Amino acid sequence: MGLCLVQSRALLGLDAPAVTVEVHLTNGLPSFTLVGLAETEVKEARERVRSAIQNAGLEFPHNKRITVNLAPADLPKDSGRFDLPIALGILAASGQIDSARLAGHEFAGELSLSGALRPVRGALATSLALHTQQVQTRLVLPPGSAEEAALVPDAQVFCAHHLLDVVQQFLPLGDGDAGQAEPTDGWSRLATTTLPATAHYADLADVKGQAGAKRALEIAAAGGHSLLLVGPPGSGKSMLAQRFAGLLPPMTVDEALESAAIASLGGGFALERWATRPTCSPHHTASAVALVGGGSPPRPGEISLAHHGVLFLDELPEFPRAALEALREPLETGHITISRAARRAEFPARFQMIAAMNPCSCGYAGSQKQVCRCSPDQVARYQSKLSGPLVDRIDLHIEVPALPAEDLLHAPPGESTAAIRARCVAARQHAIARQGKTNQQLQGQEIDTHVLLDADAAKFLHHAAARLGWSARGIHRALKVARTIADLEGATTTQVAHVAEAMQYRRALRAKA
Repeated sequence: MGLCLVQSRALLGLDAPAVTVEVHLTNGLPSFTLVGLAETEVKEARERVRSAIQNAGLEFPHNKRITVNLAPADLPKDSGRFDLPIALGILAASGQIDSARLAGHEFAGELSLSGALRPVRGALATSLALHTQQVQTRLVLPPGSAEEAALVPDAQVFCAHHLLDVVQQFLPLGDGDAGQAEPTDGWSRLATTTLPATAHYADLADVKGQAGAKRALEIAAAGGHSLLLVGPPGSGKSMLAQRFAGLLPPMTVDEALESAAIASLGGGFALERWATRPTCSPHHTASAVALVGGGSPPRPGEISLAHHGVLFLDELPEFPRAALEALREPLETGHITISRAARRAEFPARFQMIAAMNPCSCGYAGSQKQVCRCSPDQVARYQSKLSGPLVDRIDLHIEVPALPAEDLLHAPPGESTAAIRARCVAARQHAIARQGKTNQQLQGQEIDTHVLLDADAAKFLHHAAARLGWSARGIHRALKVARTIADLEGATTTQVAHVAEAMQYRRALRAKA
């Protein structure tokens, strides 16, 4: 019998390394062997492929020795995405379809026992990786996956509903009209799709009062800064955080593709969420692996799923210490590298962290409405659950006090999200025009070059930082926040008033300790 090669793709982070499915049929003791560092779900493809071929009315070579190799052999393969290429390889090696006509195509899809094709995760990530690598190929995918892949510009995507739909396109050319690769009800080429941005966010006008917290949210959105909300239970911290994504600028096509590709890796992408900035809110029992990613092969964690969006950590001190400490590097670098013994993967993690916490165990330290039951030692012990290096990496700390009942019931609606977003977008565009990035991303010499601190402001900051004992990182972060405040006001230089306001946003915890 024969040898057939069918092309497919594995998933490794946001990369899609090529996999060649080699199928060899020969005489000998009947068997079906699958090799190539395959996970359990890939090895189970033998039974799915056998049943799918038989139930589709095709001939499965029972009396032959079948060897399937997934090359390269040292690359881990998981999921059922290799079912379709394995089935096509067997059919081509047994002469039922033309193996030469498979060239120029790449296949992925899980087979049901009836031969119907089921979606696979990571289709958008695969298509985006091919686009980034400038690889020209035709992707054949199941419904549900093909629509994702077609979002990538210039992608050549074909949608097939059943194994027979694929087989019909690759029959030998001598078999009449069946070999002409014409569209059928179960086979179609999808045009590159450009979805309209339909992002909908909750309105910040729903939050009454809390002018200071809203100002901090505006600064964070304008400059890309992280934010810590500190206040008693029921003061509106979660309500504010859940409306933060609406203050961010609309996503560009590249940002939307990156965000959707990561969601696709976890199987959580939905077309109706296209160009909507994600807000990920993991429970405080989440482990370090759940937050930053892990597993074998590595999967993205919450910080990557929040890429170009918001990571909201409610009840921050209740998270495991190891999970919080794992956030240090991603907050600085905007990416996370997950290393395992056999493989390493890198995921983007350019998120904005919004965290919320109570000031103490009972929640009422510093409250004017209820008496705190905690001793000073207990308050200090509760706040010390957050390490100094982590707190130092959070740009803005703001107190969110409880509103009096009269203000809550009779206060008029606050400023709308749209009005605040307009100011945030203008300030961010001003910063990008000046330095090519947001203020939060400034590093090293860029801070001295672009903050444009005037002499009086520099003297004021020097004196204040010495009195407060700030670290070099704390000083730099205050400078970047001050530059954002200046951008919101349209000021060319960073002045004393901007530095003074920035300093106020780094004292919420210290004032309560």
